[in-house]
Amino acid sequence: MDEPIFVDTNVFLRFFVRDVESLYQKAMGLFEKAENGEVKLETSDIVIAEIVWVLESYYDFSKAEIKEVVDTILETKNIRVANYERIKEAISLYASEKMDFIDAYNIAYIKARGHTKVATFDIKHFKNIQGIAPIW
Repeated sequence: MDEPIFVDTNVFLRFFVRDVESLYQKAMGLFEKAENGEVKLETSDIVIAEIVWVLESYYDFSKAEIKEVVDTILETKNIRVANYERIKEAISLYASEKMDFIDAYNIAYIKARGHTKVATFDIKHFKNIQGIAPIW
């Protein structure tokens, strides 16, 4: 199999939103090839963050709907997502708490690195996380 193909945000969005049929068909074809093992795909954690932001702010998806989209990406065969475990933890935290995805990702990052302290002026999302304490 050839080298992985990097998948940008707009390909995922056209697939999940299905607002431009011709682009949806192209995206679907690519994802079907991945599912069938014909290609390997890869994307970044930044792409996932952008997907969350666009679905939330532009398409007005609920947190539950966004979690479903991200979980689908994470579980699709032959799609590698950078920092998979952090994204998985972050999307769960995001969907279950009143915080944005970036704060949820940062909490997952802090935990993964074994850190226990955070310097932030936005303590509301960090103060109730077990094992993480704001320094102020």
